[in-house]
Amino acid sequence: MAQRDYYEILGIDRNASDDEIKKAYRQLAHKYHPDKNPGDKNTEEHFKEINAAYEVLKDPHKRAQYDRFGYAETGTGFGPGAGFGVDFQDLFGDVFGDFFGANRKRSRGQRGADLRYDMEVTFEEAAFGTEKNIKLPKTTKCQKCNGSGAKQGTSPTQCPTCRGRGQVNYQQGFFSISRPCSHCKGEGVIIKEPCAECNGIGRIKDIKSLSVKIPPGVETDTRLRLSSEGESGIHGGPPGDLYIIISIKPHPIFQRQNGDIICEVPISFPQAAIGCEIDIPTLEGNVKLKVPAGTQAGKIFRLKNKGIASLHTGQRGDQNVIIKVETPTRLTTRQKELLEEFAKISGEETNPIKKNFLEKMKNLFE
Repeated sequence: MAQRDYYEILGIDRNASDDEIKKAYRQLAHKYHPDKNPGDKNTEEHFKEINAAYEVLKDPHKRAQYDRFGYAETGTGFGPGAGFGVDFQDLFGDVFGDFFGANRKRSRGQRGADLRYDMEVTFEEAAFGTEKNIKLPKTTKCQKCNGSGAKQGTSPTQCPTCRGRGQVNYQQGFFSISRPCSHCKGEGVIIKEPCAECNGIGRIKDIKSLSVKIPPGVETDTRLRLSSEGESGIHGGPPGDLYIIISIKPHPIFQRQNGDIICEVPISFPQAAIGCEIDIPTLEGNVKLKVPAGTQAGKIFRLKNKGIASLHTGQRGDQNVIIKVETPTRLTTRQKELLEEFAKISGEETNPIKKNFLEKMKNLFE
């Protein structure tokens, strides 16, 4: 029986890239996998064809030989009397891991866990930035054994069961499937004499002092990442990261709206009526503000560049001063007399807002 063209088997062009070859193989192998087509001999044979084609075309040297001579000295030729020659352990981990959860041999070193630290800062510290010293409970590499977990002068030895792979193979039907080695618990090594300092773990609990720089413009829930300041890695793996989560204490006077600051300032009725000059608090001290005569409650004055710098652009916002006109609640007899006299002589001309409102009411009911 003539051998089919490998490119035809995978349904790809002869100029296909490595990624295109692998993609085509994944799709076909998933479709024709024997577990998905139990008892179908034709599907099983086609599956073997697909594997044989992939074994040659995924290897640049074998592919070049196949393109030139039409065959490859690979042991994977598919035809009468040809051996199957496919490393199913490699194929299963490379391709079917996505579908069936199989894993290849993994590196013994593991990345340490990330840590979270909740930090509260004042309104001013968030606006201008600050530097905080914190104490962080964490695991660090054991210095006595340098993280190996083995007693000084000794070292971990290769697991005799899995020979350092951390996995053992089990034959299950058509495939050889890998599972974590129960002897070494998937580590690939055995520690015969554990380090007395860390009890063979390679890490110890510690409290580390850190200086954390808080940039200007942070907000509540801003997350700052400190690379490699998390938990220590396992068996030589890299450490995790530390995430600082910011929360801002409420301010007695100021409120924040993005980069702007909101400040409500109370003034008396006479001040609003005849005008005045008042002190306005800002993050950088008091400034003078002229309030013109006839200022209404709720009037907003904008102080340019008196807000908070953007965390991303550095551009400062403004401070919005909202005027609150206070109505006196306790009046002396003389004060009442003066206000009643003022009301009699003022008329509607001195109250344009009220006059406009009454005219609207009149038009509404006509």
